[in-house]
Amino acid sequence: MTEDYNEKENTNIPEWELQADIEDRNVRLDKFLSSRLEDEGISREKVKEWIKKGNAQINGAPCKKPNTKLDGDETVTFKGEIINAELIPEKGPLEIVYKDDDLVVINKEAGLTTHPAPSCMTGTLVHRMISYFPEIKKMHEWRPGIVHRLDKDTSGLIVVARHEHSRIRLAEDFASREVSKTYLAIIHGKPDRPFGEIEDPIGRHPSIKTRMAVTAKGGREARSKYEVLWTSSDNSASLVKVRIYTGRTHQIRVHMAHIGHPLVGDLVYGAQQHSVMMENLPEIGKLATSQMLHAFDISFTHPETEEPMHFTSAPPEDFIKVLEALNTRTLRIGLIGMPGSGKSTVLGIFKNMGVPVFSADESVAKSYQEDGDGTELIKQRFGSTYINPETGAVDKKVLFEAMCGEDLLRKEIMDIVHPIVLHEMNEFFKSNSTSDFAVAEIPLLLEGGWHKKGYVDLIVGVNCPEEKRTGELRKKRKISPQMLATLDSWQWDQNSKLQSSDVIINNYSGIDELSEETRKAVNEINKIILEKRTNFKEQIKLFFAPQQYD
Repeated sequence: MTEDYNEKENTNIPEWELQADIEDRNVRLDKFLSSRLEDEGISREKVKEWIKKGNAQINGAPCKKPNTKLDGDETVTFKGEIINAELIPEKGPLEIVYKDDDLVVINKEAGLTTHPAPSCMTGTLVHRMISYFPEIKKMHEWRPGIVHRLDKDTSGLIVVARHEHSRIRLAEDFASREVSKTYLAIIHGKPDRPFGEIEDPIGRHPSIKTRMAVTAKGGREARSKYEVLWTSSDNSASLVKVRIYTGRTHQIRVHMAHIGHPLVGDLVYGAQQHSVMMENLPEIGKLATSQMLHAFDISFTHPETEEPMHFTSAPPEDFIKVLEALNTRTLRIGLIGMPGSGKSTVLGIFKNMGVPVFSADESVAKSYQEDGDGTELIKQRFGSTYINPETGAVDKKVLFEAMCGEDLLRKEIMDIVHPIVLHEMNEFFKSNSTSDFAVAEIPLLLEGGWHKKGYVDLIVGVNCPEEKRTGELRKKRKISPQMLATLDSWQWDQNSKLQSSDVIINNYSGIDELSEETRKAVNEINKIILEKRTNFKEQIKLFFAPQQYD
């Protein structure tokens, strides 16, 4: 597609020459033009008006009927109306990455529109450019020197030609896809695969005309390739690198939303996910004031010298702040240990130290009450068999005895209880997302595979000598040797638990010694948090290293 804007006596008459593709077959002329000219801020009603005035030609023949159907291989010429809006230089910051006599590479800030359009005639990158480089205005266009564009709220590298010959050569290279462009984006969630390629066509949204969408009919070829660089510990967001091979409107935003991972801060294609983030992670949602998308790497051939050119630009501060906030969210700790090892006592010590705590045993007890979720589900599955007729709650003694005698029943009960505990644990971590760390006592954390599923970030294990656990502590909790042996049989052995732990608290003596051991564990946890945050700062430097192209 080529677009020419002719200046006449301080006025601009926009003129476009557009090529219809096979995807445009049977598409109305007014719909075709309004779709292609959306970025110019021209409405469909305005397009219809100009068509009726005779401003459109199909293969050189005038056409005044907006509802004319295209065959899909025509050249459409279209003229706008005279707009009194001479390009006037405007002062404003301009981060120049590179310049020579032929071109300039700019690091565009987010919130800055690339070029003028009927809907935005001032305050654009072009207005600043002609203030710094007045010679580019000689190209007599609304978009002097602009050979590609970035969305208003997308930051990053953009190439601008300084004279007409360079503009034509660069435009040809962009059109023939000889320019390599790579972006960094922060997306909601974590893709199933660390690498992926998206080749779904993009066209106008069938019902929301201001948006683009993946569409089988009427869409144009679009190809993006992404790589996951990092994912937050709770899988709420990921940093991805996206290379685009085509340049469709909103391509990255549409493609990533299409696979279920819209950009953080994108209220157009990720409004639902943004609403959830504002509810669960308000501190992140408030930082992401626009879509987290940055054009960080571009490679092209110099239009005059034919030398290879390659530029990289790290994302802006707000982008990095979102990443750091995602990384510094509360460290989710799972507290484990053998039955009777002193886990509940350790949890109480954590609580007394001001650390947010959660108990799976208390969660289960709550769900077993008369109006609890566990009680309701057990009644649905087993009727009143395990319900105390006097209280309406689960009869824990009867249920436990039945579980001891029937392994299949135990597994069914676990399938009922575990999702309830998991939901409450996740809600607990969310409600304490501003704390440095929070501790959840989950006796069957390892057995349920929760550590492998990313539900916790760190495991703290309580190490208690066997003779103390089966003797003194067992008697204190009034647990029979048979019951303790049964509970042990449902869990990993102590050595396996301790080998899976990141931090170990020894429960060898009395409460004073256990309190001191817990304080030592807190110090070790704080060191891990500091190291994690320091390492991340170094890690993101690698994320922003220059792209290596295939």
